[in-house]
Amino acid sequence: MLTPAEWEAILLSMKIGISAVVWILPPGIAIAWLLARHEFRGKALLDGLVHLPLVLPPVVVGYLLLVTMGRQGWLGRWLHDLFGIGLPFTWQGAAVASGVMAFPLLVRAIRLSLEAVDPKLEAAASTLGAGRWRIFVTITLPLAIPGLLTGTLLAFARALSEFGATITFASNIPGETRNLPLALYTLIQSPGREAAAARLCLLAIIIAMLSLLASEWLARHARHRLRERDA
Repeated sequence: MLTPAEWEAILLSMKIGISAVVWILPPGIAIAWLLARHEFRGKALLDGLVHLPLVLPPVVVGYLLLVTMGRQGWLGRWLHDLFGIGLPFTWQGAAVASGVMAFPLLVRAIRLSLEAVDPKLEAAASTLGAGRWRIFVTITLPLAIPGLLTGTLLAFARALSEFGATITFASNIPGETRNLPLALYTLIQSPGREAAAARLCLLAIIIAMLSLLASEWLARHARHRLRERDA
C-alpha cells in the first residue's frame, strides 16, 4: 500500500502534468502550424529553439528559467510587480518547468500530423470563400487530431517524469513541488526506504506505459474515425 506522502506525490504529479499540457497546448499548436505550413527567414532557428530542451541538460533549462523567471529575473520581476505572481519554488513553477521540457514532443507530433494534411483540401476551401481561421478550425485541425492526441499524451507523460528542470527551478518541497520523480529521488537518499522507492519506480513505469498505450490507441481511433468519415 502506498503511504499518504506517496499518494500526495502522485496526485501532485498529475496536477503538474495536466497544468503543463494546458499551458503549452495553444502555443504548441500555433508553432507547429507555423513550421508545417510556412517558409520564412529564421525557420531553422525557430525549429532549433523549439527542440533545444531535448538536447540541453534539464538542469540547464531549470537554471535558465530561474534566471529569467526568478524574483530578480526580468520576466519574474515583471510578473511579480504587475500581477503578484512568483513561480520559483511553487507547483505552478514546476508546471512551467515540466511544460518547457515537454514542449518539443508536443510540437513535433502536431507538426508531423499537420504536414500530412493535404494542402489541396485547404486550397479548395479557400476558393469557396472560407477564411484562413475557418479553414484551420474546420479542416486542418480535425484532420490533424491523431497527432494532436499523440502529442498531448506524450507531453503529459514527459511532464510527469520531469526531474532536473523541476528541482532546479521549483526545488523539492513536500506537498508543493515534490512530484513522483522527486519523491523517488528523496526515497533513494533515505536509508531503509528501498521498498518504497521500488514501489514508486514501478508505479512510474506503469503510468508511463499507460500513457503511451493510450496515446497509440487514441491516435488509431482518430485515424479510423477520419477514414470512416471520408468513405
